[in-house]
Amino acid sequence: MNTYKETLHMMGTKITLYFKGENAKKVVTEASRLLTNYEGIFSANSENSPLLQLKKTAFKTPQKVNSELYELIKIGKIHSMTQNSYLNISIGPLIKLWRIGFQEANVPAHERILEILNLLKAENIILNDENKTVYFLKEGMEIDLGAIAKGYFCDKIMSFFKSNDASSAMIDIGGNVLVYGDSPSNCEEWLVGIQNPFLPRGHLAASVNIRNQSVVTSGIYERVLENNNKKYHHIFDSKTGYPVDNNIASLTIIADKSLDCDIYTTKLFGLDAISVINKVNTIDDMSAIIITLDGKMIITDNLSSKITYNT
Repeated sequence: MNTYKETLHMMGTKITLYFKGENAKKVVTEASRLLTNYEGIFSANSENSPLLQLKKTAFKTPQKVNSELYELIKIGKIHSMTQNSYLNISIGPLIKLWRIGFQEANVPAHERILEILNLLKAENIILNDENKTVYFLKEGMEIDLGAIAKGYFCDKIMSFFKSNDASSAMIDIGGNVLVYGDSPSNCEEWLVGIQNPFLPRGHLAASVNIRNQSVVTSGIYERVLENNNKKYHHIFDSKTGYPVDNNIASLTIIADKSLDCDIYTTKLFGLDAISVINKVNTIDDMSAIIITLDGKMIITDNLSSKITYNT
């Protein structure tokens, strides 16, 4: 039994893969190939990706798509349509309008924002399970899976690692961390840091012990546009067309599946901090850590023995 660790740069971020088991290097190399394939299929920025091609064709006639792409679109639509959800996979036109995180980022005219709000309706994405087709009821609609794709990839790669008899494994896709088995530091549990949203990357507000779980943090510090002395972050409210306005600087979700972490960090982000904590306290096998705009940290009831605060 051996170990192999690899760091990749793709999907606009840094990816770390770790595997302990037989043929470790071969397994990790194949996992890298799978990620490259996912990048080609799911990219919201590559003109040639099947996801982006839907914008050009799916309003004309139903388009058959890759089974994994269909699976994630279907999951995303379900969670986009639940009551009070801030996840909306039809948000693509709004993301492209603001372009926060890209060089051409700008504050759009209010009138232009209002014009595209009627394109941001997930119920206008028509899916056919038998044929695995996607159809848009309105021209100009565009699916953006950026809020949930990394978690989906993490779960798929971990499933691949387990199918190759991993005794221990980890995947980190730009901060989506998913672990399995014992930590390589000779501990049963893995220690995962929680970024301080008010300090440069690498400065931790706390650390949490996990095992066979994922940790995902969404924060308003990750991509920011400054315009006329005002800051605009990249987490949008598709009902208003503007960045979410509440008292949360960062929201961390801990769950068994990284996709669930992605879904709930986005789905709940528009609520106030206490409402998020109260909601997660009712969900089995899920935990949350919130850092508020005024620097307070709030955690769910099930984390008190698993978190270490940095002073």
